[in-house]
Amino acid sequence: MPGDDPLGREYPGGEERGATECCAERAGDADGPSIYQEFWRDARGEMERRDYAKALATIGGLTALGSLAAPLVSLTRVFEREYTGPVYSDGVALVDAEGEQIAEDRLAPGEQLTVFPASHPGIERAPTLLVRFEEGEYGGETRAEFTVGGYAAFSKVCTHAGCMVADRDGTTLVCPCHSGRFDALSGATVVGGPPPRALPQLPITLSSDGYLVATGDFEGPVGPGGG
Repeated sequence: MPGDDPLGREYPGGEERGATECCAERAGDADGPSIYQEFWRDARGEMERRDYAKALATIGGLTALGSLAAPLVSLTRVFEREYTGPVYSDGVALVDAEGEQIAEDRLAPGEQLTVFPASHPGIERAPTLLVRFEEGEYGGETRAEFTVGGYAAFSKVCTHAGCMVADRDGTTLVCPCHSGRFDALSGATVVGGPPPRALPQLPITLSSDGYLVATGDFEGPVGPGGG
């Protein structure tokens, strides 16, 4: 007959019932529909869909938090090294994260950059904060003979717990772990928080070809301890 389907059912209004409806009735009881009947259209199906959506949202949120945590850890992680000798020595060039040497015009006054020793076995990635200000702005505990062209360099490793001093507030260098604060214009002396001593300063100069190089090692021990 027109309107019949292969299972023998008629469209709404017909007298015959299809196999699916009959099976659903047998699986149920006299008080209500079976749990198999119209599952995705009853209230329980709606609850199931909502729970599933919440689970997906939770998983997505955790994934997003994980992706944000990675760069945060990289900024604050404790600096560890097995090598115990000098970090820099006379003539060792300062380089950026890509290994490029630092020319005299690399930074403008008020800017800063994380740099590393170019070649020193076992400690190639020792992080160093390179800052630049007008020469007349430096004072206090700054070792003027360690600066050149407005540049000064300090260890980036906090002397409190070894985290990276990654933030800045004006001319104050700030460690994000425990809010240690260091005055960049006064030899990175401690001006707030728990660090027991200043960030050690690195003596630097310009090479004959116009790049920043060290003239020796940090004036004090890198990281916690050594006070």
